[in-house]
Amino acid sequence: MVGLKEELLKSIWHAFTALDLDRSGKVSKSQLKASGAPGPVLSHNLCTVLNVPHDPVALEEHFRDDDEGPVSNQGYMPYLNKFILEKVQGNFDKVEFNRMCWTLCAKKNLSKSPSLLSDEDAFKVWVIFNFLSEDKYPLIIVPEEIEYLLKKLTEAMGAGWQQEQFDHYKIALNTSREGLSAWELIDLIGSGQFSKGMDQQTVSMAINEVFNELILDVLKQGYMLKKGHKRKNWTERWFVLKPNIISYYISEDLKDKKGDIILDSNCCVEALPDKDGKKCLFLIKCLDKSFEISASDKKKKQEWIQAIQTTVSLLRAGSPPPHKEARQKRKELRQKLLAEQEELERQMKELQAANENKQKELETVRKQLEAAAARAAEEEKKRLQTQVELQDRFSLELEREKMVRQKMEEQVAQKSSELEQYLQRVRELEEMYKQLQEALEDEKQARQDEETVRKLQARLLEEESAKRAELEKWHLEQQQTIQMTEAEKQELENQRMIKEQALQVAMQQLEQLELERKEALEQYEEVKKKLEMAANNTKSWKDKVAHHEGLIRLIEPGSKNPHLITNWGPAAFTEAELEERQKSWKGKKTASE
Repeated sequence: MVGLKEELLKSIWHAFTALDLDRSGKVSKSQLKASGAPGPVLSHNLCTVLNVPHDPVALEEHFRDDDEGPVSNQGYMPYLNKFILEKVQGNFDKVEFNRMCWTLCAKKNLSKSPSLLSDEDAFKVWVIFNFLSEDKYPLIIVPEEIEYLLKKLTEAMGAGWQQEQFDHYKIALNTSREGLSAWELIDLIGSGQFSKGMDQQTVSMAINEVFNELILDVLKQGYMLKKGHKRKNWTERWFVLKPNIISYYISEDLKDKKGDIILDSNCCVEALPDKDGKKCLFLIKCLDKSFEISASDKKKKQEWIQAIQTTVSLLRAGSPPPHKEARQKRKELRQKLLAEQEELERQMKELQAANENKQKELETVRKQLEAAAARAAEEEKKRLQTQVELQDRFSLELEREKMVRQKMEEQVAQKSSELEQYLQRVRELEEMYKQLQEALEDEKQARQDEETVRKLQARLLEEESAKRAELEKWHLEQQQTIQMTEAEKQELENQRMIKEQALQVAMQQLEQLELERKEALEQYEEVKKKLEMAANNTKSWKDKVAHHEGLIRLIEPGSKNPHLITNWGPAAFTEAELEERQKSWKGKKTASE
């Protein structure tokens, strides 16, 4: 997709640069947008021929400006890439696309001078120029590609290539510019400079053949006979071989297409022996079908077999068509030579710069040597003068040094005496310092003793205060105890009275209980008598039954609860009734207290 985008950009660049410019060299928006323009304009036509959905407000949103605002090439290219070229899928007619761009730019740029080329031939040369031009703007075709194109045209016309003539032209071209524009290339081919003796029809056929090969990727074409799959008859067809397909038409005008033979890496081609009166046969095998074809002669047969085998080999290797691969190699070679030339120029510049630097350094060294020689002569002269002056000065300095030495010896003796006195004074000061240090230690000890006594006095005062506070506290507690003793005594008296009253009530209750116990005992005696009587009756009845039956054991009634035994015999009440009475006594006792 990157290579396709570059090819599209070259044609669009011609169309864009052909639009009307304002004074600043920019294009009005109305010439780029589909809305607001009276006739066909660039953006709308591009979307149409490239089968891209057109967005009429995309350009307006991209620039956000009034309709009269100018748009430069740098401003339109981002819109072109984002809203048009990125959406291209490859399902468009390249010839129709190029013809649209040619229509926009040809009228303004095409020369009016007499030419061997028709408008259709000029259009094809323009498309070939876009294919062979360099990938930089403004677009030009370099002399190497011009030579390649002219050789292809000369070969297609069946003429001989005039290398010497082109070399002269190339030298003249290199002195003035790097290459030719599209319109200059059209003028060059139309002038007949390199096709002398050829008529317009021959030149047109050569251009068409080169156009088919370079632009339409036609690797080979021609009439052959094809055997039908259903009726098995032989029909003449015009075959066109492209990198991945063989199309066949009724005639070479390519108007009525009859079918395609899809080529892939699994296809193969092989020669067949003559049969059914047909000669020069070969077979194209594909995955789903096989095609029997008859060439006009053995040479054509071999050429077609070789061309198809080469095409399948390229498909297996994933390589581009031969002319595109050759173009890429030529471009890489030019880039390599250009890089080598630039590297050579850089090295020459570096060598030249290094040479100039060496020359400058040598000149600097020469000047430095001359200056050093002059300085050396001057220094020698000054040295001799200085030597005489130094000898005189040395004699004076020697005498002066002797006098200074004597003075120094006297001063040393005086300083020695002063030093002895100073040392004596230092020893006295050290002795005084020791005495002062001892006095300070005594004073410090006295202060510590004073501080100890002061702390002892403070502690005694604190203890005295604490004891006094404790005595006062004991005195208060004693008074409170006395008061509490009086109150407790009164309270105990009240409690004693209450307890006596409760004791009397309890004695009364005890007497009442004694009476109730006696009544209950009397009732118990009566019940006991009745029970003995019932037991006797039951025993006599049981004896009778046992006498008659012998096997019957009667169930006797028994006491459900254990009897309570008191000091006076069996109790007349149960344990539960006793607990209830104890709770009642405790409640009455608590209430009385």
